[in-house]
Amino acid sequence: MRRRKCESLMTDGVTIVDPQTTYIDDTVQIGADSVVYPSVQIYGQTVIGEDATIHSFSRISNSKIGTKSVVLEGCIVVDSTIGDDVSIGPYAHLRMGTTLGDTARVGNFVEIKKSAIGAGTKSMHLAYLGDATIGKNVNVGAGVITCNYDGVNKHATVIEDGAFVGTDSQLIAPVRIGKDAYVAAGSSITDDVPPESLAIARGKQVNKEGWVRARRKK
Repeated sequence: MRRRKCESLMTDGVTIVDPQTTYIDDTVQIGADSVVYPSVQIYGQTVIGEDATIHSFSRISNSKIGTKSVVLEGCIVVDSTIGDDVSIGPYAHLRMGTTLGDTARVGNFVEIKKSAIGAGTKSMHLAYLGDATIGKNVNVGAGVITCNYDGVNKHATVIEDGAFVGTDSQLIAPVRIGKDAYVAAGSSITDDVPPESLAIARGKQVNKEGWVRARRKK
């Protein structure tokens, strides 16, 4: 049955590099000129647009992937919607209720859950974005975390258009980052950041000169 599905898709203009290692449910739709690499699994009511590329070791279920979008190696995409000309991965995890706008970029080891990501927004490294609404052309730095769970309830994070969230910052929900605002790297943000503001929430650096020599003497 799976072999027949691959043959049917190939007849319709889809390139499946290695049908023997590719598992595609009969309910899946894939547009012409798309390419599916070896060891891919595609399940359920998934719809993939034209000229898309799905790289090896990715698993996609009940999701929509737009035209010219690319899923790089080792991604898991579940119950999500991906716009046109989007790139995700390698090794990204999109969980239920995730929506990526056109031209968004999601990089390696980024996990997104129940969040809407605007067009042109980038989160390229080692981030967790949960229960978030993120606008257009936002930069989410490496290691950024939306702290959405207080142990009892989930809370929302809102990041407005054009904001810049620096590396290794924690956004402790509920919280809003205003339009074109900046969050300094290494900040733990607990209060709303006004538009076009710079938020810094970290301890002041102290250099204790000679500390190592004194410690060695002890």
